[in-house]
Amino acid sequence: MHRETMIQQLTSTPEWDICIIGGGATGLGTAVDATTRGFKTILFDQHDFAKGTSSRSTKLVHGGVRYLQQGNIKLVLEALKERGLLINNAPHLVHNQKFIVPNYKWWEGPFYGIGLKIYDWMAGKLGLGPSEFLSREETLQLAPTLDPEGLRGGIVYHDGQFDDARLAIDLAQTAASHNGVLLNYFPVTGILKANKKVCGVRVKDVFTRNEYEVKSKVVINATGVFTDIVMNMDNPKHRQIVTTSQGIHLVVDKEFLPGDTAIMIPRTDDGRVLFAVPWHNKIVLGTTDTPMKPTDVASLLEPRPLKEEVDFILKHIGHYLSKDPDRSDIRSMFAGLRPLVKESSKRTASLSREHLISLADSGLITITGGKWTTYRRMAEDVVNFAIEKNKWEKKTCMTAQLRLFGNDQPAMPPDIFNLKSHELKDAIKRSVSREMCMTTEDFLARRTRSLLLDAKAAIEHAPVVSSLMAAEMNKDDSWIKEQTENFKLTANNYLPN
Repeated sequence: MHRETMIQQLTSTPEWDICIIGGGATGLGTAVDATTRGFKTILFDQHDFAKGTSSRSTKLVHGGVRYLQQGNIKLVLEALKERGLLINNAPHLVHNQKFIVPNYKWWEGPFYGIGLKIYDWMAGKLGLGPSEFLSREETLQLAPTLDPEGLRGGIVYHDGQFDDARLAIDLAQTAASHNGVLLNYFPVTGILKANKKVCGVRVKDVFTRNEYEVKSKVVINATGVFTDIVMNMDNPKHRQIVTTSQGIHLVVDKEFLPGDTAIMIPRTDDGRVLFAVPWHNKIVLGTTDTPMKPTDVASLLEPRPLKEEVDFILKHIGHYLSKDPDRSDIRSMFAGLRPLVKESSKRTASLSREHLISLADSGLITITGGKWTTYRRMAEDVVNFAIEKNKWEKKTCMTAQLRLFGNDQPAMPPDIFNLKSHELKDAIKRSVSREMCMTTEDFLARRTRSLLLDAKAAIEHAPVVSSLMAAEMNKDDSWIKEQTENFKLTANNYLPN
């Protein structure tokens, strides 16, 4: 992906078939679906690809044990199918992860065991392995740092684990390889209309300040927590359809859960599932579910963990580990906002993650809700919807068996802390020249995952990253200083202060 080439295509194309607003999981998935069906497709994101919710997940591709508990069979069946397809289509980023549900009460073994056997059965041929009952000794062998006091045994089951931001970049490159145009740092500033019908968007390049009018037969709003902001551009009197819930994650060292097995606690005090998941030689602990009402774009783009959320996770994971992590053990912490379709329920933990597609009077199509695991299905549904509403010739969805970009590429290192000088230069060159990496934050937060793995170490490495990027991008010393300072300001939110 070359940004200047993409901009040239933007200016030389008189009209697009599909214009997508939003470069997170749903928007990028929609771009892949639309381009592989042969539609002329362009996508804009106001910041970097997957800057928001899509880089801040629990790093799981899963059917959703919580939704099984809620009786949402349809969502679980759909997610389990998509989990299987994604492992087939992106084996370089998605793998089979073993989980243990520890049992401390007599009823937990049969209760959760039956539920997980149903989970296996629902996955069918796309299952990742059967769940099994474990003795106390077998449970401690797989997870030796579980609190042994009162432990009766456990159940092991299988789900998927992945790197969310790297998958987002591979989706962008997949769409680009099928002639899609995707531009980050290109906020949509207005909706174009003819005879009260949407006919395109007005956009602005953050770096050059150049503005463009982009004509398109269809405009799809796939902006997650920004959904209502875009709908407001179209119609200031629209009915709000999204509510936000914040989930945070804490990253600690591997010593708290050595080995390769994750832990899943089915129910905490607020009704959420609690995970401790191995990820890039660290452990991700999460997640919370806090109703939020962000007041501005900045708080939507870069939400911050609340003190009470951090305390909640530390307290609850401490119930299950022999060594309790505290604030000094947190290497990084990050928050993500979930776009939940509004319902009458006030407790966001019980809100459905199923997606919603809506059509405005102007013709603007909006898709929202859902989760990473079901991004492909969401994309298929919204492109089918666009075809039907515009009475276009039907074109078959190609993505169920589509191998994603990156299968035959060398893996990008998850962090840069132990790279040799030439390895770091190579990673930066690849990110800048092929992956539209525009800022120091892009590289340290999303092209690599350095910021999420160890915020302090990432801050220490920011000056050298900025310098190497500047050399690759022909930038001056003032750019290096600005990028380094900007990254430090952002990265401070990831420190357990």
